[in-house]
Amino acid sequence: MIVELGHFTLILAFAVAIFQMVVPLVGASRGWPEWMAAAVPAASAQFLLTAVSFAALTFAFVTSDFSVALVTANSHTLKPLLYKISGVWGNHEGSLLLWVLILTLFGAMAAWFGGNLPPRLKARVLGVQSAIGVAFFGFILFTSNPFLRLENPPMNGGDLNPLLQDPGLAFHPPFLYLGYVGLSMTFSFAVAALLEGRVDAAWARWVRPWTLAAWLFLTIGIALGSWWAYYELGWGGFWFWDPVENASFMPWLISAALLHSAIVVEKREALKSWTILLAILAFGFSLIGTFIVRSGVITSVHAFANDPERGVFILFILAFFMGGAFLLYALRAGAMQAKGVFSLVSRESALVVNNLLLAVSAFVVFIGTLWPLLAEIFFDRTLSVGAPFFNAAFFPFVLVLAVALPIGAVMPWKRAGVGRALRVVAPALVPAGAAVLLCYAVFTGHSAIGPLFIGLAVWLVISAGLDLLSRTGRGALGARLARLGRLPRADWGKAVAHTGLGLTIFGIAALTTFASEDIRVARIGESFELGPYTLTLTNVQDVQGPNYASRMGTVEVARDGAAVSTLHPERRFYPVARMPTTEAGIDSGLTRDIYVVLGDPQQGGFALRSYIKPWANWIWGGAIIMALGGLLSLSDRRYRVAAGARKQATRTDGVPAE
Repeated sequence: MIVELGHFTLILAFAVAIFQMVVPLVGASRGWPEWMAAAVPAASAQFLLTAVSFAALTFAFVTSDFSVALVTANSHTLKPLLYKISGVWGNHEGSLLLWVLILTLFGAMAAWFGGNLPPRLKARVLGVQSAIGVAFFGFILFTSNPFLRLENPPMNGGDLNPLLQDPGLAFHPPFLYLGYVGLSMTFSFAVAALLEGRVDAAWARWVRPWTLAAWLFLTIGIALGSWWAYYELGWGGFWFWDPVENASFMPWLISAALLHSAIVVEKREALKSWTILLAILAFGFSLIGTFIVRSGVITSVHAFANDPERGVFILFILAFFMGGAFLLYALRAGAMQAKGVFSLVSRESALVVNNLLLAVSAFVVFIGTLWPLLAEIFFDRTLSVGAPFFNAAFFPFVLVLAVALPIGAVMPWKRAGVGRALRVVAPALVPAGAAVLLCYAVFTGHSAIGPLFIGLAVWLVISAGLDLLSRTGRGALGARLARLGRLPRADWGKAVAHTGLGLTIFGIAALTTFASEDIRVARIGESFELGPYTLTLTNVQDVQGPNYASRMGTVEVARDGAAVSTLHPERRFYPVARMPTTEAGIDSGLTRDIYVVLGDPQQGGFALRSYIKPWANWIWGGAIIMALGGLLSLSDRRYRVAAGARKQATRTDGVPAE
């Protein structure tokens, strides 16, 4: 009965979405206040109905209702409760339901907290947002119904993919979806502004919190996925340039560019056309990621489905919304003329450079991701584009961005001097250069790329602090430090986010340049050296887990005769899914990880791969700090109080004038 209730409320939510798509948009075009006002209760109802539907599917998973086909295919009675719940979105149908739940949540939040939005703009935003909902509700109900029943239910299910039975992967998809779907709000604001024919500073102020929230969630989601790949897959890396990894990275880059370009629109009413284009592209890349994951056109460990028919449906959604938005963009080009004028050397110009670097780097990732598919379709050639291409093509843009970011951040608006900006950040050059020279002296024989990026990381971190200090005015240092606490949270957020970026770059550079590894067949009781540490394989035993069998090793780690830690790398086998997984044994520290992977029995011993991963945790620590910077900026009152709070002229019919 509960499952049928979930299906019924999903159908009702679809009907409400159609109503919300049509009525507010018609009301906005005709100036009918009652029709525009209908968007708010419709958005609330749509979210509540979808939440009931999602709760019903979750109940079916938690109670192991194997009469539901989706539960049978993705759950098992022996599975821990956390993974029964995460199994809801660990598949194509359930993840789509999570998608529309978040989509309707964002629409409801715009309805609840958009009181300062002009009624016409608000109605159009909610109408466009609901149009996206209509497309995805239709996709679920007609091609991917999660509530289908089985005529003869089995006694047990087929279990969730073992790779997904992990805490990191339990929370990774929801955060990614909050980012992906959050960008739908920037798209809705962009299309609504195009419908109105007006893009101004107030619009930029309204759209920035949504962009910032989406970027924040994407940062957390990508970091969780990278952390999972590092400790779960057993290969010792944190980023593989997998197509689905790239699918989340591209909208992150575009949303970062959108954040910075919206600042120029807000402050100077310039870059309007470019900012609208970025808002459209950001959501477009989110839809491209959905297509990659669910169409089966590209093979990936992250893929949810291998169904070309579903891929065609998503491709149609992508073509409809992107094509419609670009057509409207072309028709409204005259309404997006820039008003602000700025010199070649100014903060505006620095933000333009920032945008170009981020956009071009996203385009490079896009080409590298889809080129194998294009080569196969048009040239009948099988190609593989891997890390060498992405490292060579992508990282030069990161290098230039890292150099330019601190300089642009301290430039004044409209007109600036390079010399003055350099004087503010010049103190950061000394420790940055010292870091480069120190690394090069200590690790001679390695590539100079690592020390170079470490120097850039130090440059970013210290320059962020100097930028913050420069905003405290003049006077004694003590008085300036005292004024730091009175700076707006947005200023603190920017400095913290840039610091986090620097720490992540530092961690990546140190890990990829200075890691040590040892691969051998180790026998029980055998010791070997790895850097300053002595590792001993003391035991290998069979262990029974709740829904898996494990071969667990015990590796003692010592340094100069003193015990450091005991690691337990595992090789697990999930009998229901008939799939093995690797669980690395990791001793994490502030400056290094000791990372051990147990392999199969060989020649009287066991294959053992051991690594020292220097500064590995700084990669994800930097990502957390970046997200914290976004949260600080989002908490700034200037972003929570709409710019549209100013009084607007009102016609006699009560509708604010356009």
